Amino acid sequence: MRAVVCTRYGPPEVLRLEDLATPIPRKNEVRIRIRATAVTSSDCYVRGLRLTPAYRIMARLALGWNAPRQPVLGMVLSGEVDSVGPDVRSFEVGDRVFGFNRHRFGTYAQYVCWPEDGLLATRPANLTDEEAAAIPYGGLLASHFLRKADVRAGQKVLVYGASGAVGTSAVQLARHLGAEVTGVCSTANMGLVTSLGASTVVDYTVEDFTDREERYDLILDAVGKRKSAAALRRCRHALAPGGACVSVDDGSPKLRREDLLSLGELATKGEIRPVIDRTYALDDIVEAHRYVDNGHKRGNVVVTVP
Repeated sequence: MRAVVCTRYGPPEVLRLEDLATPIPRKNEVRIRIRATAVTSSDCYVRGLRLTPAYRIMARLALGWNAPRQPVLGMVLSGEVDSVGPDVRSFEVGDRVFGFNRHRFGTYAQYVCWPEDGLLATRPANLTDEEAAAIPYGGLLASHFLRKADVRAGQKVLVYGASGAVGTSAVQLARHLGAEVTGVCSTANMGLVTSLGASTVVDYTVEDFTDREERYDLILDAVGKRKSAAALRRCRHALAPGGACVSVDDGSPKLRREDLLSLGELATKGEIRPVIDRTYALDDIVEAHRYVDNGHKRGNVVVTVP
């Protein structure tokens, strides 16, 4: 099979297209013929090992010292089951699926084997593979943090970084829960964030949201503390009594299959929609990583697998 291998930690150019053996599913595993994947910010952090020195040592111990122990990166997929291992009960050959796996990786390839009981679900029939691949990463992370904050109808939620993969999902999911949503983004993305359901959009290039009179039950930093630290330094001043400020960098998110199933149902009903900035072919994975590294993508960058 064709796959992209991360030869060492470093810039996008460390990624190389190679021919690898097609994996064979083991007990309780399904083999998925991947049709589309996504380049996430997490993929880029792993590839570049862009962490503080202390965390970099921990990451090398966990992932591999000089290069990832699992050389094929990629956490997101959409495709179809083409083979099943012994004792598989949840899926059959031919099932269209989408999913996420931050431990196995392996989706920058034509095939991957994943456990049937993982973050894997039937793909919404009304979505293409490219659209389905744009849902799990941001959708699952946003679901976790909104649930952690116990967001309810009538509350006021501000999403900082509302135009990214997590941000676009958070705006839509918070709106679905009945919250009044304010999105913070750049000038170019204000129309997008409004179209996703934000009742108010703040352009961070001309206004500091903490200077506004509005107070929020939840401020969700959807871009991570490396980018948001300065902007959120005064976020406590913008919180309502009992409100909370939460970052996607806080702790290790507990991602649940039931959330993936819920995302699929919402997408099927048209209550959330995938946001795709650009689509690349697998052969152009280096260019895709370069683009994501720039830090200005809208929603998701999707990669098609021939």
